[in-house]
Amino acid sequence: MSHSIDYGKLMHQAMRGLIQQVLEDVEQNGLPGAHHFFITFDTTHPLAQLADWLKQRYPSEMTVVMQHWYENLDVTDDGFSVTLNFGDQPEPLYIPYDAIKTFVDPSVEFGLRFESADAEDEDDEDPTPPEDDPTPDHPHHDAEVVSLDKFRK
Repeated sequence: MSHSIDYGKLMHQAMRGLIQQVLEDVEQNGLPGAHHFFITFDTTHPLAQLADWLKQRYPSEMTVVMQHWYENLDVTDDGFSVTLNFGDQPEPLYIPYDAIKTFVDPSVEFGLRFESADAEDEDDEDPTPPEDDPTPDHPHHDAEVVSLDKFRK
């Protein structure tokens, strides 16, 4: 009878529990100080909910920013819903914790990255969507998709 402890799975559960605790605090008290989050998630996750136009634009993953403008944050045991602003268009999202790939708070240089079993195969590809051109035709909005490469040292 072979039994082993799956430390990787236990660590992922603990890290997702940490994200839940942080988001529950933000739900109750708002974002303190300069804290803000970059959350990358798998848009193909069966329980993820996002507008069709966002799913078409980001067919595999997307990074959202929770900073100045967000509404309707509702944190549950399985995930969270939030309304973010995309080009002056509020869009509700539901992100299951299991769909989260990275969770970063650059204000304190904190980040979590969730590796999947096939992550090594994905390393050969660039899953980051192209960034919008920051020209006057593409103004900055409160919620945007960004590349986390900007924040890596």
